[in-house]
Amino acid sequence: MIDFGVGILGTGKYLPDRILTNSDLEKMVDTSDEWIVRRTGMKKRHLLDDNMPSYMMGAEAARLAIEDAGLAPGDIDLIIVSTEVPDYLSPSMACLIQNSINAENAVAFDVNAACSGFVYAVTIARQFIQTGYYRHVLVVANEGLSRVVDWESRNTCVLFGDAAGAVVLGRVSREYGIKETYLASFGNLGHNLTIPCCYISEEDRQKRSPGKERTLWQDGSEVFAFAVRAMAESIKTVIDKAGITIEDVDLIIPHQANLRIINGAAKRLGIDDEKLSVILHETGNISSASVPVALDIENKNRRLKNGDTVVLVAFGGGLTCGSVVLTWGK
Repeated sequence: MIDFGVGILGTGKYLPDRILTNSDLEKMVDTSDEWIVRRTGMKKRHLLDDNMPSYMMGAEAARLAIEDAGLAPGDIDLIIVSTEVPDYLSPSMACLIQNSINAENAVAFDVNAACSGFVYAVTIARQFIQTGYYRHVLVVANEGLSRVVDWESRNTCVLFGDAAGAVVLGRVSREYGIKETYLASFGNLGHNLTIPCCYISEEDRQKRSPGKERTLWQDGSEVFAFAVRAMAESIKTVIDKAGITIEDVDLIIPHQANLRIINGAAKRLGIDDEKLSVILHETGNISSASVPVALDIENKNRRLKNGDTVVLVAFGGGLTCGSVVLTWGK
């Protein structure tokens, strides 16, 4: 029997200094602050500078998470980076971050489950620690979606921003840490959200403006319907696996795609607003980075208390979804 838990030892985040507000977007496309807030809840988003590699965000978030855990880069055994917008196909973002933070003892690889990627990566990391294969695992969600957005498409350009969030996972007392996880994939729905890379089908080409073939496209209504359903079902599934009820949950940290999605799922579950962590008005949709960025904000603001039951939940391209239930305790 395993005599320890696997929990979060430290958190960190990085948000670029450059800000894009709704007022800025009004000058770029046919939209308005009122429309954006009403439809999404977003007010501003952070964007990478053109000459900054995306992995530098992840490196800074990683340094802060390692420091928060009371460790040094050399203590990290494994780095898993969640990203759907890597700087290179090779080397991996994980290897770029490993080199940047001098984590010379770490194995490094990427995962891509789009906005669900952080939840997927945490689930993978947990297994390595439970088996004793590795002791300290750094998980980084590094997303520079501004680089694949069509800035002339008002349906998508108002949504996305750039950020990185990171956590260090390791052994904790058995009463703390991750209790259950849940992952699901729906490849039959993958055509509803695409970012072409080395190949693009004629169908996907037709969905985009000429010269914008490698930009993000989504069927907003289909993704919205999936997201509300997937968030609610993911939370129900993971708390059932953990043998608890929604009343036992102290805080839910959801993927920050759209305030209407969060509210729709909360209504299905009968969740009060005070149980939700919402940061999208400040960040926009930052893909898989949204959950760890929100987690770091709640950690640093001391909203999280030892013994709190916390649910992390996400949904995204693939289509994918996943959730984690944990007992907070560093």
